[in-house]
Amino acid sequence: MSVVLEKRGTSIYIHIPFCASRCIYCSFFSTVGTHQEEAYVDALCREMELRGDYLPLDHPVDTIYLGGGTPSQLSPTLLHTLMTHIGEKLLAPRNHGEHPREITIECNPDDMSASYAQALASIGFNRVSMGVQTFDDERLRFLHRRHDAHQAAAAMQQLHAAGIDNISLDLIFGFPGQRLEQWEADIERALELRPTHLSAYGLSYEEGTPLERQLRDGTISAIDEEESIRMYDALCDQLQDAGYEHYELSNFALPGYRSLHNSGYWQGVHYLGLGAAAHSYDGVSRQWNVGDLSKYIDSIAHDMIPMEREVLDQDTRWDDLMVTALRTCEGIDLSMVREEYGIDYLRYLLDAAQLSLSQDLLKIEDDHLRLTRRGIPVSDMVMADFMRSIGD
Repeated sequence: MSVVLEKRGTSIYIHIPFCASRCIYCSFFSTVGTHQEEAYVDALCREMELRGDYLPLDHPVDTIYLGGGTPSQLSPTLLHTLMTHIGEKLLAPRNHGEHPREITIECNPDDMSASYAQALASIGFNRVSMGVQTFDDERLRFLHRRHDAHQAAAAMQQLHAAGIDNISLDLIFGFPGQRLEQWEADIERALELRPTHLSAYGLSYEEGTPLERQLRDGTISAIDEEESIRMYDALCDQLQDAGYEHYELSNFALPGYRSLHNSGYWQGVHYLGLGAAAHSYDGVSRQWNVGDLSKYIDSIAHDMIPMEREVLDQDTRWDDLMVTALRTCEGIDLSMVREEYGIDYLRYLLDAAQLSLSQDLLKIEDDHLRLTRRGIPVSDMVMADFMRSIGD
């Protein structure tokens, strides 16, 4: 049984919204061709100063994550400016010379070069999350990705040569018309590169994306649910056979290489989100910045944080726990529920779980409630049974 990751420290997320082109499936906040990178980094540095007291001073910053968008669209000079400011304004008062255990940047393979990889290492990044998505060039063109399969492999070699060995790859399955054996070939190609971590997601048709419009117009057809489940099963089997730990619904890691940053989200670690559309969490409330680049930069220039805030009541915190903890291989700690929420919440949980337990969708082991392999494909349905604030 996997050991629960130690809860310690806090986290910082920085949203970098710039992209050279927009993928047809992406619903994250991003911009193309705005040429505001320098102004945006200046705003990020100022936001750090304005929100320097958001995270408690007696907890070190354990992880830093640059996501997007495409953070690798920033030049080494801007990345160095950004990370230097983080060190001075956020790390120095808390970490007392101790480096965060994990500093991740998301990169696209086509942005990578030997010199860029060396720059990332010298700036202090010790983990790279790379959006490969597929090793099939035709499907890459379908997604409007700018790289090809060869560039993905070359990027990994360049990162290894620079001394960055903790590399995560993102893959997507369930393309229109994709066959099981084609997906298995993608997995095999990924395993040949031996990343320390792999995330894999079924292709989703998010409202408002070009991909969703193609589906609605009948230009493409989604694969059926049974085929999607077969692909997911193949993923789990191949990665388990290759020595990867399936520690979260969509995430797999070699021993010792779980994503510490993302694990913090699932464990309720407090985090500060910087940048347009970035979210923050302090255990009491959630905050999110405006998803508008110009409004964000202008507001910060006037020393105002352009954000909204939601104070979390107990039922909302409960729902958050259900949809995060149950995603992980550890599941829901029943003793923690008893201590932090009380016996009434524990009874509610166990009563709501009875049907899924009887159907072998859930199991109880070592005082933890976990999804079974059979329950993973219907996890959304299982989690919905435990929600307390739906309809409030």
